[in-house]
Amino acid sequence: MADAVTDPRAAGADLNACADLVRRGDPDRFLAAMAAPVAARRVLFPLYAMNVEVSRAPWVTQEAIIAEMRLQWWRDALEEIAAGGAVRRHEVVTPLADVLPAPQAAALDDYVAVRQWDIYRDPFEDEAEFDRYIDRSAASLLWAAASALGAAEEPVLRDLGYAMGVANWLRAVPDLEARGRIPLIDGSHAGLKALAEKALDRLSDARARRGGASRAARPALLAGWQAGTILRQVQAEPARVGAGSLGQSEARKRLSLMARAASGRW
Repeated sequence: MADAVTDPRAAGADLNACADLVRRGDPDRFLAAMAAPVAARRVLFPLYAMNVEVSRAPWVTQEAIIAEMRLQWWRDALEEIAAGGAVRRHEVVTPLADVLPAPQAAALDDYVAVRQWDIYRDPFEDEAEFDRYIDRSAASLLWAAASALGAAEEPVLRDLGYAMGVANWLRAVPDLEARGRIPLIDGSHAGLKALAEKALDRLSDARARRGGASRAARPALLAGWQAGTILRQVQAEPARVGAGSLGQSEARKRLSLMARAASGRW
């Protein structure tokens, strides 16, 4: 890890800023982090705040070159963390440098780079490119968060992360289409069902190897608590994707998260 913040007041202010950024920009991950032990939040909030910033970087401007520069800024920041020396002062980067091991920081370069797809209007070339996008974005974030907390087997985390990523992507389809993007290889009902089933298979594979995530790493996995429910909704009623009606009621969502947090099962 890179040089840490030495002023406890500054560190606390940064962590609070990260938590507020996640609360406003990614409410579901905020709930998942709040369901985690307090010590785990110190790791999760900077990572989730980074995700908010990286995810929205391609969308805050119509100028492709500026969007590219915003993504490059994050690649440079992660490179500094990976190098283990001085890191730029920033309310997200500074606390992130304090909790993110160098190998994970280096591996997250692809996590940022793959977001270039969001800048342009080209569709995915094929299923392999779509899978790579989900793996390098959602699955890489999950692996980084879990492994920063404790021992975790990367293949297990990538299977779970793929399922999470597809579930979240399917929820985002109406918004992506409204922004002029082509988010799916096959948007037919049959294609949507097949994608959901593929993601459910990988979720099942991950759960069959639960031992691959240590107890210390498991709080990061709470972020995927809705994936199975959403994917099964698509499997049963693919039309819900276009209608934007995937997910649970607020009450049921919170209850299911509480149950997962209490049981430690994902």
